[in-house]
Order: sequence, then structure tokens, then C-alpha cells
Amino acid sequence: MNTQLREKAYFDQRATQDMAKHLRTQNRSLQETMSYACRILAMTEQEAGLAGQISVRSERPGAYWTLRFGLGFDEATPGDFIEVDRDLNTLSGEGMANPATRFHLWVYDARPDVNSIIHTHSPWASALAAARQPLVVAQMDMTPLHDDCAFLGEWPGVPIADQEGVIISEALGNKRAIILAHHGYLTAGASCEEATYLSVYLERAARLQIRAQAFGPLTAVDDTLAREAHDYLLKPSIVNATFSYWTRQTHGVPPLAIK
Repeated sequence: MNTQLREKAYFDQRATQDMAKHLRTQNRSLQETMSYACRILAMTEQEAGLAGQISVRSERPGAYWTLRFGLGFDEATPGDFIEVDRDLNTLSGEGMANPATRFHLWVYDARPDVNSIIHTHSPWASALAAARQPLVVAQMDMTPLHDDCAFLGEWPGVPIADQEGVIISEALGNKRAIILAHHGYLTAGASCEEATYLSVYLERAARLQIRAQAFGPLTAVDDTLAREAHDYLLKPSIVNATFSYWTRQTHGVPPLAIK
């Protein structure tokens, strides 16, 4: 038997083609997707009272969709999302936005590539934030965050005004995630699915980092290999298939808006 040794690029291309064929995108409304995202965040223990936020850029310029204030991630239904303008006036749906989502506007203005933002005070990422530690990508499952997780070393206060949005958006720069010292984290995705995917893996990465530090200083993954893994694991087909798997873990159907 003569096994041919092929370049890794061959297998990457082959896998990409196969995933495009076999990993089909699920058809959901925006509100269903956001509802699932909230349930996934709750399932991964990322709720912190009403401190968590989710938003998706609206087709209407200067507006975004968000969970109406007063609800936790675990209770979100497709009917609980509202569209708000730059002054947080409600344009569609009923209720008010979390006033702390104002800083999302600054991220959307600075980053045309970002269509969804998630911010939580999850336990493990918040532990890194409390210790004022940036993320160290030291294991394969952390590589979606390789060179893609910024760090803000000073807390600007509760982000209900414009200045906090300026500080956070500038610190985020061109990255998809950021650890906010004394605060929590933020992920910024090209889609709601990507922002959720990054959120789950950032929380896992923070947990892994804190646990691994018990054995001594961490060694970061080789930069070239980490960059390769980053790009592979952020392929939209992988992101969307993973999100769909997580939706099935939340029982596979969007919760009905029964009041």
C-alpha cells in the first residue's frame, strides 16, 4: 500500500468543499436566531441578572435589534426583541432597550463588518477581568480568539453614556472580542451566530486559562499554527453548524412567546 503524503492545504480545501455541501444553513428568522443565542448563553451559564446584552444591526441605518430590558437570557422568546434607534427610542416591538447597550452604537459605527454584539459578565471571563488578565491562547479550542481578543485595562464605568462607547470601541479595534478589566467581555461577530460562537468559546477559554495556571505559567500556541487554526475554526460552515447543534441542545425549537 502506497500512501501519498499531501500538503495540508489539500485537506483544508477538501474539508471546506465537503462542509459547504453537507453542513446546511438553517432557516430562521432574526428573532428566532437571537432567541436561540440567548438560550445558548443561558445554557452555558453566562447570565448575570440583567447585565448581559445582545444586539444585531438592523437593516434600518443607525438602528439595532436587542432583547427588551427586564428579561434574562433564559426567558427570551422571538417576540421579546425590539428595534431601537440611536437614541434608544423603540421603533419596533414593545418595551425599552437596556440603557447600557448604548456603547454598541459606537462599535457598529467603527466596524462596518460587525453585525452582532454580545456582552456578558460570565463567571470565568469576569474572573479574568477581575484579575486584569488578558487572554493567553494556550490550547487548540482557544484559537478562534488567537490575535482576535483585545484587552481594556481600565474600567470606564457603567456604559450608559457616549464616552464609554468611545473607549470600548477604540480598545476593541479590529478584533472580534475584548476582555474588559473589572467588568466582563464583548464579542463582535459578522453574524449573531458568530458572536454567540465566540462568546461560548471565550468563556471556555477563560475557564481553561484559570484552571491551567494552577500548574504554572502558560505557553501560548505557536503563532503560525494558531493563526491557521483560527481561520479554520471560524469558517462560517463550522460556526453555523455548531450554533445549530447548540440550538438542538436547547430543545431544538424557539420558545413560544406565551405570556
